[in-house]
Amino acid sequence: MLKKDIIRRNPLRLMGYEAEDILGKGEFGALTARAGVGKTAFVVQLALDKLLRDKNILHISIDEPVDKVCLWYEEAFRNIASQCDIKQLEPFWEAILPKRLVMTFKVDGFSVPKLEERIADLTAQNIFFPQTLIVDGLPFDEMEEIAATLNDLKRMAEAQDLSVWFTVRTHRHESPGPDGMPIPLTGIADLFKTILELQPDGKDIQIKAIKGGPEGAGSPTLILDPSTMLVKSKSGSGEK
Repeated sequence: MLKKDIIRRNPLRLMGYEAEDILGKGEFGALTARAGVGKTAFVVQLALDKLLRDKNILHISIDEPVDKVCLWYEEAFRNIASQCDIKQLEPFWEAILPKRLVMTFKVDGFSVPKLEERIADLTAQNIFFPQTLIVDGLPFDEMEEIAATLNDLKRMAEAQDLSVWFTVRTHRHESPGPDGMPIPLTGIADLFKTILELQPDGKDIQIKAIKGGPEGAGSPTLILDPSTMLVKSKSGSGEK
């Protein structure tokens, strides 16, 4: 029951998306928010859903150590299991661990050629074959530099049939651009199929789609529970 219960809590499904995977091969998705609002917690929940559906996740963390990233996954998994009142979670946790690999880079040490080289080392030895990348912490402040990096990543993702989710840090003092997009995505939003935003609203953190939202009107209002950083509906339910 645990697997079924967690899959039912897929944040994208709760938002009203009908497909389990809204990003196809070679496509990008972005989650934007200010620092400390919950970007990593959200993408970890996306990753857990994919892991439970037997998809391989390569989590690329910029400037965060492996043990800290692993702790985020374990805490999110245990919080979801606790909310579902499931006691026997260890077998499921042990089953998904081989499908997840955490890779870290320093900000100055990240480049697409280096990433390609490290992935090639893994695949050449039949160690790991990623299907989705989570890129957490890549700086989007230097427009020309990030545009070049994203174009290289796009080429790599298309060549290797990868979907890619990015966290994008925004800043309190920056208003959205004329097209409504966060400033860090100005001029590069076309590279992304879907862009989601975490927006603080009093004590709540609301989740909304600013590009590529679910079809049809009336998608439910979702928030991140600040006590667990898990996605739930405005009414408090974790299920649609």
